[in-house]
Amino acid sequence: MAPRWWLWWHWSAWRRTLPPPPGSTPNFRQWFSTQEQPPQICVVGSGPAGFYTAQHLLKHHPQAHVDIYEKQLVPFGLVRFGVAPDHPEVKSYGAEDHRALEIPGEELPGVFSARAFVGWYNGLPENRELAPDLSCDTAVILGQGNVALDVARILLTPPEHLEKTDITEAALGVLRQSQVKTVWIVGRRGPLQVAFTIKELREMIQLPGTRPILDPADFLGLQDRIKEVPRPRKRLTELLLRTAIEKPGPEEAARQALASRAWGLRFFRSPQQVLSSPDGQRAAGIRLAVTRLEGVGEAARAVPTGDTEDLPCGLVLSSVGYKSCPIDPSVPFDPKLGVIPNMEGRVVDVPGLYCSGWVKRGPTGVIATTMTDSFATSQMLLQDLKAGLLPRGPRPGYAAIEALLSSRGVRPVSFSDWEKLDAEEVSRGKGAGKPREKLLDPQEMLRLLGR
Repeated sequence: MAPRWWLWWHWSAWRRTLPPPPGSTPNFRQWFSTQEQPPQICVVGSGPAGFYTAQHLLKHHPQAHVDIYEKQLVPFGLVRFGVAPDHPEVKSYGAEDHRALEIPGEELPGVFSARAFVGWYNGLPENRELAPDLSCDTAVILGQGNVALDVARILLTPPEHLEKTDITEAALGVLRQSQVKTVWIVGRRGPLQVAFTIKELREMIQLPGTRPILDPADFLGLQDRIKEVPRPRKRLTELLLRTAIEKPGPEEAARQALASRAWGLRFFRSPQQVLSSPDGQRAAGIRLAVTRLEGVGEAARAVPTGDTEDLPCGLVLSSVGYKSCPIDPSVPFDPKLGVIPNMEGRVVDVPGLYCSGWVKRGPTGVIATTMTDSFATSQMLLQDLKAGLLPRGPRPGYAAIEALLSSRGVRPVSFSDWEKLDAEEVSRGKGAGKPREKLLDPQEMLRLLGR
């Protein structure tokens, strides 16, 4: 998916361009125009990190040729597969895998990663058979970031509000039958350490047909402690405080009184064990270790107190972090951190290889972070090119990849092929008043392309 990618440098033969006039001082773009062989660059991964890097490279080196490779049959990574369908403007996360809970019972039916759940309702082919059972009354989401709030919102949003989004029809059908009435969003630390943003919190508070559940005791003493925190954190905590402590006005109180669903934040709780049903066939609850904080602010650590709490639920969704995965032994990889070792995007000990996105910096940041990070990586590549640090000489580029795929009987899907699939999805969605109805089955996609 999107932020998991790297660049590989290679050259292709090209005609010589004219040098600048004698005595002139070429600017950065003019300097590249004097090179004998305009570069051919390979980007692996067609998500935001890949596209932002390609954009920056082409902007500052218009003669460059950039090929983007993607393992899925369709492009755009998390822009297509990793975003809540009711938030098409927000692209906030993505990676190849999720972090395991590493607790007893996480293999039970009814326990999923938030990444897989998001992939399911967004039509990611590998998650289309997920089939979550939403016949339970209560769901627990482990983690308090934007992804956790996305998942909670999708579980609680009235289905009719999702009908005009690009959520898959299969997912919408399951959500229409959902019996989930309460969603607990659990974090091991406190209100000052939540990872979601104020926009997502405000939307949850105002979600139609739901009411928030916050324990005022979790916020004791915070009024004075937030005076010195950065403004975004202060505004977020103030909204939490108002929601937890202040009595709602008449209109809001009436709205909450009519709410049939609820969501709540549980702080100072760390997952210890998924509890099974009496027959051992599915999840029926989760045992949480009660924690306390050591330290203050963002650096505060959650340590167990020795007490535990059992929370009944029929659905457990883990949103405790994401990680990239290695896909080739020739590329250095740090399995502990889930990143490619690099210096400002330059892969350590592999000249000509670059990385960006979460595989470069770890699973942090939103789409704007990825954009800035991608621009920085591409700038390093351009600087290395200008300094003559990259391999020279003609190389076959895509011609070699095409020959290799052909020898293996693989017929790549081109961007023009994607445009045909795109048109089909838009056409199918039009009848239902949706922006598109995503194709889920890779074999159906290939049939539509005449394969």
